[in-house]
Amino acid sequence: MKFIHAADLHVDSPLRGLDSYEGAPVARLRSASRQALMALVELALEQSVDIVLLAGDIYDGNWADFRTGLFFREQMLRLRRAGILVFLVKGNHDAESQITKQLPEVEGVHVFSAHKSESIDLEALGVAVHGRSFPHRAVPEDLVPLYPDPLPGRFNIGLLHTSLTGREGHDPYAPTSVEALCNKGYDYFALGHVHAREVVRPSDPRIVFPGNLQGRHAKETGPKGCELVTVEGGVITAAEFVPLEVVRWHQFRLDASGLSSVDELARHFVGQARELVADARDRLHAVRLVVHGESVLHRLEAEQPGSIAAAIQAATQDLDDADLWIEQVRLDLQSPLDRTAAAGRADAVGEVVRLVDAIGTDQGQLKAWFAQQVAEMKDLPGALADADPALFDVDAMRVFLADAEATVLAQLSGVTAEGETQ
Repeated sequence: MKFIHAADLHVDSPLRGLDSYEGAPVARLRSASRQALMALVELALEQSVDIVLLAGDIYDGNWADFRTGLFFREQMLRLRRAGILVFLVKGNHDAESQITKQLPEVEGVHVFSAHKSESIDLEALGVAVHGRSFPHRAVPEDLVPLYPDPLPGRFNIGLLHTSLTGREGHDPYAPTSVEALCNKGYDYFALGHVHAREVVRPSDPRIVFPGNLQGRHAKETGPKGCELVTVEGGVITAAEFVPLEVVRWHQFRLDASGLSSVDELARHFVGQARELVADARDRLHAVRLVVHGESVLHRLEAEQPGSIAAAIQAATQDLDDADLWIEQVRLDLQSPLDRTAAAGRADAVGEVVRLVDAIGTDQGQLKAWFAQQVAEMKDLPGALADADPALFDVDAMRVFLADAEATVLAQLSGVTAEGETQ
């Protein structure tokens, strides 16, 4: 017997804000959740699996229209026509109270009740599947004690949407413990809700979060997919993760230390990017990049804001062997300025450096300076215009201060990157 365990499909997740990214592959990103589900179905057909388990959050919320439901139903019909059984529970995003639109059921696709726990005995396969859906978005109680006892002589699978004892970035829904799962007596717990893959326990029972099927933004990085499990004689003989995402998100830091031109930066980026995509060249790779280190490029950026991001974008044009989109370029550069020497100078450079050092080492001064700058600036971005300056992180304020210093120093005539007069 062979089964697939997936979760958190979030079909047609809206991915708001993409239109603000110039040149973003909007259509490909918005269709990614559908393409990933189609890849899951193709895998099930190729592997001739017997069961597909979906552990909640099939949808991202109530459908905008019936097309979302019709697409999912069509994929389920593809599975059923091949004789593959489907079992699913509803999670917090697609809880019974969340999805108001309805379509005819697909025979052989079992949606577990939100009002009581159920057991489905598949005698021919020697398997029993137990589960319960979320009635509402927030489920604060532990559902595991309400799950049925294991059926004798069966490979028992528990299908559960849960945060377990808590996972960063995820609401504490249907909280439970590994001990509670182990005491249930099942052979496999197919979990959902947590978007990062995690083998919580490798065996007796095997407990797995497969992660979401398709990353939706730069915080959901790396391969995404499902678990493919083989059971023989009531024992797991093989279990593997199969990546299925069509867009793979990355965050990585590019060290620009010692680089002195945008040409050097571009070549360095191309080399790193090729390594990044080497194991999955058939996917679109979406990258959030942080350029860091001590480099004279810090001054270039101060003189011509946007230079580094433009250089990175240009470098992607040279990657004809990789499908890559730069979602964002962030800067964490430092000037190679000798601050001690500069602070001792009797000119404008020394005055600027001494002032910045005084502000940066005194949180009270730093916050007052930041608040004043925000108050005096016009046409701020929406997020900054509406924000309370007092709520900004001190480290973020220091980044703003460093950028301001770089801009002023770059504009002072007769100053080299080393802070010496010409």
